[in-house]
Amino acid sequence: MFTGYGEGYVAVNGTRYTSSLVVSATRVVSDWPAPSVSELQADHLAAILELEPEVLLLGTGARFAFPASALLAPVYKAGIGVEVMDTPAACRTYNILLAEGRDVVAALIL
Repeated sequence: MFTGYGEGYVAVNGTRYTSSLVVSATRVVSDWPAPSVSELQADHLAAILELEPEVLLLGTGARFAFPASALLAPVYKAGIGVEVMDTPAACRTYNILLAEGRDVVAALIL
């Protein structure tokens, strides 16, 4: 669960992270190489597809920014729901969905 967030960081179970990461119920990928929404590439999302979540929350940083729709096409094709929001909102939403028992992954750009 996310236990904190602020400018340039998030905390997962008390551990602070300062670079983009992917969080699921069973693992944290702390070296997700997505520096910004504008630089997001298909291979950044390929790793998330391998996790086969029910829902992907894409946190776009301090401000909401929608990635190119073609970039998300493989995620939609895999039947994964996608919600794009700013990173603080993604943290809050992740905790709620996780508490509901949903298979959720948060991919956060910091």
